[in-house]
Order: sequence, then structure tokens, then C-alpha cells
Amino acid sequence: MNNDISKIAMTAMLIEGIITYLNSFLVSGATPWQIILSLVLGVTIAVAYNFDLLKHFGMQSNIPYIGCVLTGILVSRGSNYVYDLIGKLSNF
Repeated sequence: MNNDISKIAMTAMLIEGIITYLNSFLVSGATPWQIILSLVLGVTIAVAYNFDLLKHFGMQSNIPYIGCVLTGILVSRGSNYVYDLIGKLSNF
């Protein structure tokens, strides 16, 4: 049961991060260069080094590299966000 809760929490946090980025892109009016750069770097590094946080929590995808891309999005949110996320999911 705890593993299922971790998966639901991870999915919810991923969706929240993606929606936050989309909101920044579509609503702000200005080009959010820092966000774009952090996304590009986060995804590139996660894919290059095969970082897959979802796989770590038992979420295996049928789509190649999707776990790495989503991990890159999480990483691009910053170290505090990722640290808090791992801490919360580890307590389930």
C-alpha cells in the first residue's frame, strides 16, 4: 500500500511541476529564459546519465527515456524541490 501511495504522490508532483512550467510559458508574457535553460539542462543531464527517479520508486514505463525526461523536469525545479520530494516519498 505504501508503494502505491508513493507512486500516486510522485505522479501528482510531476504533474504539478509540468503545469507550473506551462503556466510560466503561456501566461507570463515574457520569455522565461531561466526556466527554459533549467529545463534543457535538467532533461539533458538526466537522459545523458540515465537518471530515472520514477524507476527508483518502482514505476517502469513502456516508453523509452520518459522516466529520464520526467526526472529531468523534476531536477530542473531545483535541489530543494527534489530533496523535499525524495524526503516525502521515502517516508511513505
